[in-house]
Amino acid sequence: MSFSSLGLSAPILDAIAEQGYETPSPIQAQSIPAVLEGRDVMAAAQTGTGKTAGFTLPLLEVLRFGRPVKANQVRALVLTPTRELAAQVAESVETYGKNLPLTSTVVFGGVKINPQMMRLRAGVDVLVATPGRLLDLYNQKAVRFEQLEVLILDEADRMLDMGFIHDIRKILALLPEQRQNLLFSATFSDEIRQLARGLVEDPVEISVTPRNSTARTVEQWICPVDKRSKAKVLIQLINQGDWQQVLVFTRTKHGANRLARQLETAEISAAAIHGNKSQGARTRALANFKSGEIRVLVATDIAARGLDIDQLPQVVNFDLPNVAEDYVHRIGRTGRAGASGHAVSLVCADETKELTAIEQLIGQHLERQLVEGFAPVNTLPASPELRKNGPKKPKKPKKPKVRHEHQDGQRSGDNAQGHKPDARRSRKPANRRAAASTDKAVADGRSAVAQQGGGSEQKQRTTADRAGQGRNSRKVAGGHRSDQGRQGKSQGSNSQRGKDDRAKSDRTRRDSQTERRADKNESRGSRNENRRNSSENRGNNAARRPRRRPAARSTEN
Repeated sequence: MSFSSLGLSAPILDAIAEQGYETPSPIQAQSIPAVLEGRDVMAAAQTGTGKTAGFTLPLLEVLRFGRPVKANQVRALVLTPTRELAAQVAESVETYGKNLPLTSTVVFGGVKINPQMMRLRAGVDVLVATPGRLLDLYNQKAVRFEQLEVLILDEADRMLDMGFIHDIRKILALLPEQRQNLLFSATFSDEIRQLARGLVEDPVEISVTPRNSTARTVEQWICPVDKRSKAKVLIQLINQGDWQQVLVFTRTKHGANRLARQLETAEISAAAIHGNKSQGARTRALANFKSGEIRVLVATDIAARGLDIDQLPQVVNFDLPNVAEDYVHRIGRTGRAGASGHAVSLVCADETKELTAIEQLIGQHLERQLVEGFAPVNTLPASPELRKNGPKKPKKPKKPKVRHEHQDGQRSGDNAQGHKPDARRSRKPANRRAAASTDKAVADGRSAVAQQGGGSEQKQRTTADRAGQGRNSRKVAGGHRSDQGRQGKSQGSNSQRGKDDRAKSDRTRRDSQTERRADKNESRGSRNENRRNSSENRGNNAARRPRRRPAARSTEN
């Protein structure tokens, strides 16, 4: 099969021939006719199989016909998760569409937005964008979607992994309902299918390779080594093998910078690329790596997708990825378009768990090769046997326990009683004794007040009654709280007898305090009465004394 048999026009076929391609890949052979028919497409294929051309070529053929684009309008929108992938797709559109009267541009964050707004002012046929910058441009009224005909989500699984689902839903709400939708991804996970339910309509599903499989053209092996010796081993491999173009993946940004400095110290030209670098620095590093000015490009997983380097011979995993699926995308940078490649992983004993997950995912044990002079002190354990049914599925979260309650929200009597069936029965004697003791204390208080004389007898009786009622309420509340505290516990007879004795002593002490308080009130009342009598006597004596007349003033000069 050739590209000419897929229904592409002569200008596009000429551009394909200039790139040296003659035969379409399996994903291209199946996706191009479906897109030209106007169908929605869901296509999954491993990295490096030509997915970008699989939607770029038919997209340009469809856009050859139709109304000219208006100001700030877009006819086709391609969403990508990373800036590097957006730049790669935009380059592919320009390469294959250079013989067509179509316009295209790319927008992403990390650079000034004003030049992008100027390019969109006249409208473009194809817009390649990252979700965040696209929303910024829409909010500033720099782009509109009334003329949109085709929507393409490239590397959709990666977009979900990076947390772009909310931005994608916002963008989908802005687009017209009548459009063609193309969904290209490395895998069809459950999240991707859930997203596709509200996106595509009666789609054509295309899957040309098994899920999470690696290309057969890539030779893979691992090198057991201690963690502190990884940089030295990498330098020795580069020098011994005379590697001129190596893509090295690290787990962290600081690790990428540190490794690049170590390589430069060993007189190996290197550059780092990661999220903390400016877009200009990332673009320059990638351009210098493609041109051969630098031998080693150290990158984080941001470059695991979106780097399309022709005939890249070597990929090195300096650190194994935390997610096993990222290993497939990392080594997919080599062995592209049928070419051969090599993938080496430097593995220490601390990465046994990650190595096991990767081997279970790809369904094969990786060959181990020691580097002379760098035998590890901490031996890497042997890999376990492969599972027949593939990688282990994650456990489902446990359901929360349901508490059985009545409809009114109150606990049942059995739950309130506790585990012991006789717990409620053991509390009844204590409650009866407490009530009897409380009644006796109230009666004693009343009799004590009755023995006191004076006009304050009624007042003292009221005080004693209130004290008894307070004791009764406290006893009931205290008994209730103690009952709740003893739910489900076994209480012995000795423990119960000790509690009764303590309760009795507490009541006796409170009764004595009440009696002392009553005596004090009575003595205070008698003292007040004596003070009033003494003050009256002083007033009567003062009234009986004759008033003294003031002495007459002298009138002598």
